Amino acid sequence: MRIFRLSYGQKIFLLATLPLLFAATAIGFVVLRESRDLAEREIATLEAQLVAAKREELKNYISIARTAVINTYGRAQPDDAASKLLVTQTLSSLLYGQDGYFFVFDYDGNNLVSPRQTYLIDKNWRGLTDLNGIPITDEIIRIARNGGGYHQFEWTKPSTREIAPFEVYVIGFQDWRWAMGTGVFLDDVRDGIAAARADVENRIRRTFIYISSITTAALLGVFVTGLLITVRERRLADVKLKQLTQRIFDTQEEERGRVARELHDSVSQMLVGVRYALDTTRRRLTKGDTRAPDTLDRGIDHLSGAIQEVRRISRDLRPAILDDLGLGPALKTLVEDFSERTGVTTEYHSVVFRNRLDDESKIALYRVAQEALTNVERHANATHVSLSLRGSKRGAVMRIEDNGVGIRKRKTRGLGLRNMQERIDFLDGTLTINQAKPGTVIEAIVPLTHILSPNTKDPLMEPSK
Repeated sequence: MRIFRLSYGQKIFLLATLPLLFAATAIGFVVLRESRDLAEREIATLEAQLVAAKREELKNYISIARTAVINTYGRAQPDDAASKLLVTQTLSSLLYGQDGYFFVFDYDGNNLVSPRQTYLIDKNWRGLTDLNGIPITDEIIRIARNGGGYHQFEWTKPSTREIAPFEVYVIGFQDWRWAMGTGVFLDDVRDGIAAARADVENRIRRTFIYISSITTAALLGVFVTGLLITVRERRLADVKLKQLTQRIFDTQEEERGRVARELHDSVSQMLVGVRYALDTTRRRLTKGDTRAPDTLDRGIDHLSGAIQEVRRISRDLRPAILDDLGLGPALKTLVEDFSERTGVTTEYHSVVFRNRLDDESKIALYRVAQEALTNVERHANATHVSLSLRGSKRGAVMRIEDNGVGIRKRKTRGLGLRNMQERIDFLDGTLTINQAKPGTVIEAIVPLTHILSPNTKDPLMEPSK
């Protein structure tokens, strides 16, 4: 399976958008987190201030109540029932607001004063807890024994019968073993905190919308820019496609011209020689000339040469050995024919590797080798050529070296090199052509994506020995 490749425009779009998306996401995350942390700190400060104000209010209420009963309590004995009754009556009458009142528990847990919730009076409430399991009576008594303090729990509002957080301040009448206190409901504090938190969430939401809008606008700008680049790229691609099509036509015409010249210069002349030899043989046979077998032998030799030439031309067009035996034997034959035809000393090396090449890769590498040897024959003036084929972690690697004049000193660097480059580019491979001392080194690499699995029914790349 071929690896998915992105177009130039898609690469530009990704290169522009991915850092932008990452930066916008990171900035948004940091801004939202810092905003939420700051808001939580502000809300906690606000809540502490509101609760502190409530506690100061409770202290004032307790101070008023204590002032109202201190004379009676201060002159009474621990078992003075009349004084206790007078104090409970006084505290019961001290009401404020819709839900404000004073309560009294003795240290045994009995309720003595609860003017707004009279069902509590004269009952023992030891072990009483709120809905969250927070102890009420026992904790109030403990605080009173220790001199006084605050306590918070859920309690029923007398005016609405709703459950709300209740903050109480308790002091102790130690001589009478009483816990006296009052409290304020904190539902208004809770509502204020909820409103503040909702406002914070709205601000965070607006900030997120702003960041998203800016990011979207930036992405849209990048998209439009990428679209323009894509349109321009397609126009350039159309131009290149037309040029490539024209080069293909030129290559076809050049190949047809080469085949036509070879047929005319070699096969045609050989066949003319065969015909001349056959005509001469026929005349000599008619006359009874004993030289007829000689001319017939020459005709047969010419015909054998023509057959060999036709095979050579056919092999150059599409070598059958490439399909039958694989790339290794085909390259070996190509190198041997080149050496035999040109007289240039050649070497061929192939290293066995387990996998196989697909048909496109075999044809491409064979054509690259064929074109390279043709260039060596025409332009390099080389005396030695080396071709190697091996497998590596990068894929199939073919390397061609000669000791000629070098690529820089050659007079032509035209269609042949472009054809080599385009064949390897089509396979997503790499082709490098470097100047050597002396000569030229050509290396073609076909990636691993064109290596077939061992169980694929394709000819193996066999090594030449």
